[in-house]
Amino acid sequence: MRLLYFDTSGTLKSKVFSSEIPDYAILSHTWDPNGHDVEFTYKDLMKNTSRDKAGFKKIMFCGQQAAHDNLDYFWVDTCCINQWNLSERSKEINSMFRYCQRAVKCYALLSDVTDPSATDPNVEPNTWKTSFRKSRWFRRGWTLQELIAPASVEFFSLNHQLLGNKADLEQVIHEVTKIPVDALRGRPLKEFSVDERIAWASNRETTEEEDSAYCLLGIVEVRMTLIYREGKAEALRRLRLQIESTESTPFIVPFSRNSQFTGRESELTTLQKTLFVEGQTTRIAITGIGGIGKTQLALEMAYRMRQAYKDCSVLWVPATDIESVQQGYAQLAQRLQIPGWDDEKLDVKKLVKIYLSRESVGRWLLIFDKVSDDSIWTTRAAGADRLIDDLPASKKGCIVFTTRNEKTAKTLAQENVVKMPEIDAGIAWMMLNKYLSNRDLTNEQQEANLLLKELTYFPLAIVLASVYISINNLTIKDYWMLLRLQDKKTVEFISQELKDKWQAHDGKHPLVAPWLISFEQIRKQNELAAEYLSFMACIDHRDIPLSLLPRGQSFEAEKDAVKMLSDYSMIIRRPAESALDIHQLVNLATLNWLRKENSLSQWSKISIIQLNNKFPDHNHWNRSKWRRILPHATCVLNVGLINEDNSNKLSLIWKYAASLYADGEWKRSGELFAQIKDTSLRVLGEEHPSTLTSMANLAST
Repeated sequence: MRLLYFDTSGTLKSKVFSSEIPDYAILSHTWDPNGHDVEFTYKDLMKNTSRDKAGFKKIMFCGQQAAHDNLDYFWVDTCCINQWNLSERSKEINSMFRYCQRAVKCYALLSDVTDPSATDPNVEPNTWKTSFRKSRWFRRGWTLQELIAPASVEFFSLNHQLLGNKADLEQVIHEVTKIPVDALRGRPLKEFSVDERIAWASNRETTEEEDSAYCLLGIVEVRMTLIYREGKAEALRRLRLQIESTESTPFIVPFSRNSQFTGRESELTTLQKTLFVEGQTTRIAITGIGGIGKTQLALEMAYRMRQAYKDCSVLWVPATDIESVQQGYAQLAQRLQIPGWDDEKLDVKKLVKIYLSRESVGRWLLIFDKVSDDSIWTTRAAGADRLIDDLPASKKGCIVFTTRNEKTAKTLAQENVVKMPEIDAGIAWMMLNKYLSNRDLTNEQQEANLLLKELTYFPLAIVLASVYISINNLTIKDYWMLLRLQDKKTVEFISQELKDKWQAHDGKHPLVAPWLISFEQIRKQNELAAEYLSFMACIDHRDIPLSLLPRGQSFEAEKDAVKMLSDYSMIIRRPAESALDIHQLVNLATLNWLRKENSLSQWSKISIIQLNNKFPDHNHWNRSKWRRILPHATCVLNVGLINEDNSNKLSLIWKYAASLYADGEWKRSGELFAQIKDTSLRVLGEEHPSTLTSMANLAST
């Protein structure tokens, strides 16, 4: 925390405290409409200039008032936060409510309120109350937490006259703000509903539209990444998701509910009847071909269970490979605040198992999505239990798996397997109609039937086709003609790997032609969006942080590119984590297209460089960050198209190995350090510093 103080010569100074923070006061005020041109900012503080700015008078007032109250230090947002450093800005805004709570005094300076009676004895006392009620201070978003959080708030007029404190003026403040008096007196915020707390800010304004959500972070007691230019609606939506995920009954699901979900009622009924059988932990597996909608079925079930059982914790773990399961368990342990979650010596899988196996935890539903095969669950690694042995067991718990592999489904859930058949023409028609926003298809019925038949009633293909038709305002016949015009050889080439693992018809996969139509349109309209899809094809298709994407020409360009991919259903947003997913079929189609264009090597290099630049230090405080990037590093390093002596690849392997070592995976990290040593010896020689470092790292494993 950065605090201000005046030294013995009267010069304004600052000092950063990481612990043992001294007593301090804070200034609550409204920014001048001209912003940085008038306010005394962090840059002015660092340069020790601009004392003639009007905003510096506020700094002087706060410092002098703090000294009057025997406080050496004080905090003012204009110059204690580096507004140009987005990382610091986000961190400080998430901490502001706590700063206000810890303050010994809060001075609210109302620049539009004067007290004539202070200088003119002929003026009636308390004439300032009319302008006090109308003050802009009560209409600004950020002043809400500065009113609620501090124990002591003192109000001052423009000419620095004390008007009263929060306790003296609580009735007036209540009438102006509609905030309950108990809240002003410090009643715990948890005793007020979330909707009520959000309503306190309903008539308040902010300069940046997203701040309408961000100014509520402390009020609703959550933390959230700040993404300016995402828009007010998106910021408020993310805020709601974050609130939901941190309420007393956890709902840790990375995706929003699919409003277009259609059909599958029989499968949902079967699932709901099987869940929560008294006296045992229920395990159920959902199985079916790729792209049939297993994840969407599990997602809909998760939201329905949440509605049906308000006391049920709903938890989600991606399970494509051992790394994703490990990361999923780690995130659960952290989000659930299980004691020991941040201890690198402890196995988070065991922590989660022990925690959920306690009946006192209550009812829970644990979903493992996209289980690839049963080998990672039934194989015993050296010195470790099988993954299947780390599953929690409770009379109040249910575990659901989604998998393409029927053998895996039976291994994990025995006879409790829900098979998802291919959808029929009726459900396909309902899907098409719903994704076309229920437009009248009376005059297009024949064309719609032809289109659905061409797409073999494949759900993901129907989604891609529907959104393309809607965005480009086409008739169904127009789109059907586009499908027929796609190059047969290109479609068959891209279908190669897809048809090996998923359903295919006549040498082509039903998803490929719709994907190709959408991708070519994206390439024409937004080159950056196409580049993002190419980049993401080289890394893991799940939980891709937006911060991992290559930079565009501007933030607006980056935002537009992601929006286009979302509009065309090429990606699925994870609003709460500021991340996205790509369906594995879309990912493979893009990968095969890059192979066809002889561009895979180029994009593999770009991906390695980007990951190497973004990979955080392997210090323990970065654990959650590098754990999140490990699956992406695994994918890009396994492509095998880039020479081992590539400097960026060597650097990425070293960071990857160091992180694995810090996470207790010494065997795997030792293998990687040995690989780096061998490459360094061959390329650089045994006396080169990099070779010596590699040998030292290997010796420590």
